Amino acid sequence: MDRSEMYRKGTEMRRALMGDAMAERMASTVYNDPLMEKFADWTREGVFGLLWTRPGLDLKTRALITCITDTATAAWPELRIHLRMARRQDWTEDELGEALLHTAGYIGAPHVREALLVAREVFAELRAEEAAPGADA
Repeated sequence: MDRSEMYRKGTEMRRALMGDAMAERMASTVYNDPLMEKFADWTREGVFGLLWTRPGLDLKTRALITCITDTATAAWPELRIHLRMARRQDWTEDELGEALLHTAGYIGAPHVREALLVAREVFAELRAEEAAPGADA
């Protein structure tokens, strides 16, 4: 694939949102074959390059919107990724939990229950990673 300017912008944004470790881990485990490489290329350009770099909303707000839409659409694997991104944008565990809980009246308790279970796991993983020797600050 010819690497466009939007692809380059998207690659930078994706790495900034995920952090180096997560971006590398996903590259070596999820996007490590030709089929998934095509999807990764498309998302770098179309999602991270076009959407995440638009003016009008800060990254923190975009991260929360993404977590809420994952919850509304039952996109649990994506929610795991986006909760990590939201924490990197300085959303606290309490704020994210409250935002997810707030959606129960609009999208339903079963989706929110599952989202909170996912969040509990992700937050525990993040705390363990932060406590590990040599963890990035």
